[in-house]
Amino acid sequence: MLEAMGGHAEKIRVALYVQKAALHFIEAGHRIEYNLSEEVRQAGYEIEPDELASLARAHDMMGLESNGGAEGLAGKVRVSLDQGVKTSEVHLRQSIYGLNQYVEKPSETFWLFIWEALQDLTLIILMVCAAVSIGVGIATEGWPKGMYDGLGILLSIFLIVMVTATSDYKQSLQFKDLDKEKKNIIVQVTRDGFRQKISIYDLVVGDIVHLSIGDHVPADGVFISGHSLSIDESSLSGESEPVKINKQRPFLLSGTKVQDGSGKMLVTSVGMRTEWGRLMVTLSEGGEDETPLQVKLNGVATIIGKIGLAFAVMTFLVLMGRFLVQKALNGNITNWSFNDAVTILNYFAIAVTIIVVAVPEGLPLAVTLSLAFAMKKLMNSKALVRHLSACETMGSASCICTDKTESIFQNTGSEVVKGKDGKVSVLGTPTETAILEFGLHLGGESSHYKESEIVKIEPFNSVKKKMSVLVSLPSGGFRAFCKGASEIVLGLCDRFVKANGESVSLSAEQRKSITDVINGFACEALRTLCIAFKDIENISKDDDIPDSNYTLITVIGIKDPVRPGVKDAVRTCLAAGITVRMVTGDNINTAKAIAKECGILTDDGLAIEGPDFRNKSPQEMQQLIPKLQVMARSLPLDKHTLVSQLRNTFKEVVAVTGDGTNDAPALHEADIGLAMGIAGTEVAKENADVIIMDDNFSTIVNVARWGRSVYINIQKFVQFQLTVNIVALMINFVSACISGSAPLTAVQLLWVNMIMDTLGALALATEAPTDGLMKRPPVGRSANFITRTMWRNIIGQSIYQLAVLLVFTFRGKQLLKLTGSDAAKTLNTFIFNAFVFCQIFNEVNSRDMEKINVFQDMFSNWIFIIIVVSSVTFQAIMVELLCTFAGTVPLSWELWLLSVLIGALSLIISVLLKCIPVEPTKRSAIAKHPDGYEPLPSGPDQA
Repeated sequence: MLEAMGGHAEKIRVALYVQKAALHFIEAGHRIEYNLSEEVRQAGYEIEPDELASLARAHDMMGLESNGGAEGLAGKVRVSLDQGVKTSEVHLRQSIYGLNQYVEKPSETFWLFIWEALQDLTLIILMVCAAVSIGVGIATEGWPKGMYDGLGILLSIFLIVMVTATSDYKQSLQFKDLDKEKKNIIVQVTRDGFRQKISIYDLVVGDIVHLSIGDHVPADGVFISGHSLSIDESSLSGESEPVKINKQRPFLLSGTKVQDGSGKMLVTSVGMRTEWGRLMVTLSEGGEDETPLQVKLNGVATIIGKIGLAFAVMTFLVLMGRFLVQKALNGNITNWSFNDAVTILNYFAIAVTIIVVAVPEGLPLAVTLSLAFAMKKLMNSKALVRHLSACETMGSASCICTDKTESIFQNTGSEVVKGKDGKVSVLGTPTETAILEFGLHLGGESSHYKESEIVKIEPFNSVKKKMSVLVSLPSGGFRAFCKGASEIVLGLCDRFVKANGESVSLSAEQRKSITDVINGFACEALRTLCIAFKDIENISKDDDIPDSNYTLITVIGIKDPVRPGVKDAVRTCLAAGITVRMVTGDNINTAKAIAKECGILTDDGLAIEGPDFRNKSPQEMQQLIPKLQVMARSLPLDKHTLVSQLRNTFKEVVAVTGDGTNDAPALHEADIGLAMGIAGTEVAKENADVIIMDDNFSTIVNVARWGRSVYINIQKFVQFQLTVNIVALMINFVSACISGSAPLTAVQLLWVNMIMDTLGALALATEAPTDGLMKRPPVGRSANFITRTMWRNIIGQSIYQLAVLLVFTFRGKQLLKLTGSDAAKTLNTFIFNAFVFCQIFNEVNSRDMEKINVFQDMFSNWIFIIIVVSSVTFQAIMVELLCTFAGTVPLSWELWLLSVLIGALSLIISVLLKCIPVEPTKRSAIAKHPDGYEPLPSGPDQA
């Protein structure tokens, strides 16, 4: 996959360089003259779409200047740089300048899925067998009797292909919808004079877009204004150095990312006219990688397939051997007829069908179905899964490293703006919002903001733990403001403002008093900040904003109310064997108070500061991490180190939450990266596996619950399928060895294959998670997929089914008192019927591998009920109505009742099997978890 991504990026870079070189040559030779079309003129615009698009694409400074710069372009596309686009004009702009959407690869049609399903080699062989069988049958038995056997096989193949294609087609449509949702980025624009959030798909030429750290540039455009704006263009150019954007270098390209600073841009081209859109036409997107579970199950499927192939070959050889011996004993070894050819062909068809039954093509289907079902349900629960593998991996998560600010807290959520209703509101990050709202509440006027011009901004830095802004004063000179971590900003101050507004020197005693206030706030779970200022007479734009001799204005304590349900969610995690660790940049006292409030920090837990953690040796970390529950004042590198240690040293499956651009390395390093959908930057979302749309910790727990459900649903299906495989293979093989015939025909085996593969996968892979799933420890990295509990159920049920069916195979006529010419066919039909009902009832058994009550919540799963009812209905049709094709005869009600009773007995067998202990003793055999607690016991009571 990495190689594919590398090749993908390389193609983009080569295409970009070739295109830029061509544009420079054209520009050097002559400028293209664009004539204004009648359509554009009538719409009231003064510049052609292609001319507008070429400016940013070719970085054409001469063209931009000739059009009057950003202000001139705004006039030509009839937009005010202050008011933005009018909502009433959006449709007109889309019709002239295009939609902000890329041309997508057309969806695969249903017929293509049918064609793909028909490519299965075993099905092709069976189709050939069916065709030969029809030809030979008509020649020997005449029309239409001679074609029934072959036609029956063809009908079964048609059914399998249609069900498989329908299932795959529906999944492809669902994944397409999810993919579109993944790309639906929310951007901030000025429209109708108000700043508002819109979907990237609704962006039009002329929109004024607000950009900040971590945002994707949503379209091509030109710079209007901003501070310290630098763009990462590596996705296009391959250059790792960020590009500084300003009036001298004003062009921004779609597909790039904001690495630092903030700014506003005028959109000049959207969709297929952007640089990114033009390049995407030449490239086709790669498909989703196989998930770890799919890879593991492919290995299982290969082994089962090889075993099935061996049984098929042995069955064919035994049947052929007995057939040849019989001919030799009758003295007909040299006499061959069409009937002999039909017999050999039927033997071959049975052998091929055994391979069809043995090859568990339902395994990857079950994984895909279960993951798709989970993804759809999670989407409804405010969790957008970006990568399929995240669903199943989250089920094995043993540790969640969460930041405090978004996932645990309920933030309100910078700029003071007036809405359409005339009300003043604040847009921006939660911290700035809280401070501005507090200032307005105290009687502050937002109009003062416009009296000073911003000269320079140094954005918040996770290393410095502060941000600074330099403004020019109306009376002359400059003033620097600084806001950040309390102890950091306080350390920069040598004066403070008294209540009467007088600035006085800051003594050691007063510094200690202020520090006590900060610690007091922190111990009450308040997030503390200091705000300070410094007046400066002269400073150049190129100089750094000073870092000393500030005057302290205030200490602020922000109370973020803990989200409803977080405490319960943390308790659920602990009960499920998932350790929750808080990693935050806040003061240690604040972090500890909040962690205790949420139930994260326990009496024997450890809280540590980032600087102390990063100075520890690997040996010290190994002793410290199991007890570590809170890390305060941490840097992104500390979070990354903790995640690496947990994964590599302690072999934990780690989930990490994050919202900032600086969280991207830890999100990428973790087994599962969880980005915040509301507060998260686009860079964080891009590096995450799951986007938590409501920024709620409870949603993360729901993802873990569904992840566990996916894993256990696949286990249920594997248990069910292996039982069917063993019984189907053994009964035909043993019967062939002893009696020289197979009781289950090719058509019957194909029907069983559909029950256990496609329908079985659909029934068992779409079970909803139960509360019991979060009362057991997570599955470890090295745990065997097929557990001892599963083997107990598989072997027990197989022995029961084989014993009953083989007894009826060899003694059925006597036990059932069958006589007459149809006795053999009636017996084989009864065996087929009993075998199918054993699988239907075993499907019910497989709903829970440990609990005795397998009917719990069964009737609330309508998919399961529909599949069971459909299987029983079609089985009745096969036996009673499609006798000619299925090789069956109608059965009496007594034989029907006996078939159902034999199947139903597997429920009692299941109860008896679940009473057999298979797990090691709870205290001695289970190793302690790295975090010091023992995993919760599993078994019928707890599961």
